[in-house]
Amino acid sequence: MKKGLKYSLMKTVGYLSYNLLKILPTGGKSYPGYLFLRYAGLDSLGNLAKEQIKDGSILITGTNGKTTTTTMIIDLMSNDVNISKSVDNNTIYALTTALLAKKSDIGIFEYGIRDLKHGIPDVVEKNIKPKVVVYTNVSREHTQVLGVKNSFEDYVKAKTLLSKNMKDGIVVANADDPIICNIGQEKQNDGHVVYYGFNVDNIEDDTDVSVMCPKCNKPLTYSHKYMNQRGVYSCSCGFKRCEPDVKITKYSIENNKNIITIDANVYNYFVDENISFTLDLELPLFGVHNVYNVLAATSTYACFTPKPENIEEKLKNYFNNIDLSILPPGRFEVLEYADKLVGIGQGDNGDALKVNYDYMNHFIQGNDYEFIYCTPDVNKEEIFEDHLNILKKINPTHITVIPGRVSVDVAKTYYTQIKDNNLNASFKSIEYDFEKRASGIIDSINESEYKYVVVSGCGEEHDVWNVTLNKLKE
Repeated sequence: MKKGLKYSLMKTVGYLSYNLLKILPTGGKSYPGYLFLRYAGLDSLGNLAKEQIKDGSILITGTNGKTTTTTMIIDLMSNDVNISKSVDNNTIYALTTALLAKKSDIGIFEYGIRDLKHGIPDVVEKNIKPKVVVYTNVSREHTQVLGVKNSFEDYVKAKTLLSKNMKDGIVVANADDPIICNIGQEKQNDGHVVYYGFNVDNIEDDTDVSVMCPKCNKPLTYSHKYMNQRGVYSCSCGFKRCEPDVKITKYSIENNKNIITIDANVYNYFVDENISFTLDLELPLFGVHNVYNVLAATSTYACFTPKPENIEEKLKNYFNNIDLSILPPGRFEVLEYADKLVGIGQGDNGDALKVNYDYMNHFIQGNDYEFIYCTPDVNKEEIFEDHLNILKKINPTHITVIPGRVSVDVAKTYYTQIKDNNLNASFKSIEYDFEKRASGIIDSINESEYKYVVVSGCGEEHDVWNVTLNKLKE
């Protein structure tokens, strides 16, 4: 079959399969894209993107915050233009399915990259030709993919490749994250970079985590830390944090709300000049990490909306009316259960575990509490090391260690290391079964003598957390 005919046929088949499968609970997010790429070929993705997207695409990547940031960008952009979207299913197949579904002005695609081989970021960039690549943050996670262990350096390289060869585009970069800031600096000579970050003194994270310079691999010096590796930093080699273009200049917590001011001076792709604005917002009390997501979404919208007029009003109307439903399933949630206040949600890297605790700490306020810690699996030592550093820093009154992934034996090994660090801990062995894990977590909550209980760590993506939450809410 001739290449052009095969392409047209598979485009039609993909479109029809999408419309047939979208009634399923999963919405047929991946299979139509898989069919198209399997039979039309990966090199057909470029033609598909060119035919289906008029003005260009936005790709959102990072370790944490991708789904929330993508959702916010979709909500904002969809009021201005017709969009194609892929969110919370961040594979090349889901992206391709979104392209097959319809023609649109702008594509907005969450894209997760765990390694070079499976994430193929350079291939995605070459074919999609994004106009904007958004980086949330980078921390140690996903060092093992399909049984193969990869270095953190390879993980960072894979993220970098998503924008490395992009020409005449915009990188939206977290200035407070050293690795992301470095990605931005390396793009400044062949495109625009919009940096976002904090510029306040009343947020301070005293977690003692050594962060290495992405240029020379020496320890960075921080004059201020906002959250984990994010802050104001410099290195003796000359590398330092860039001044944010979109920044938080005021931050406070009042009446269970985040009260913030954002000052922005941002290059807009469509008007080809900078636009400036100031926002005074009242956000849900959903943690500093989600305030970063608000900054990322604001930066992206400001630089790529074709309708920047009245931008302050549009951003205020949106953000002043969002609530906790903006957060995707499996994310940290606080609820009353029996006579306890329970904070529960996925924290499968040090960054996520810390922000979960920080959020719950608004309620704990110095009282004794239980931490039910769900361990990572085999060959996830780097993630456990990051988790252990957090646990040592926060020093819970008591820790119950539960296997979070497949191996019970490695969970026992992690428990031993926790005990060796003089933390008050006990181990609860639960076999690998979603229902039994969920029931075991709830049993541990019931058995705890403490009013405040934090449940976080690793689990099978959203499934264990959703099952457990549903049981708690029954």
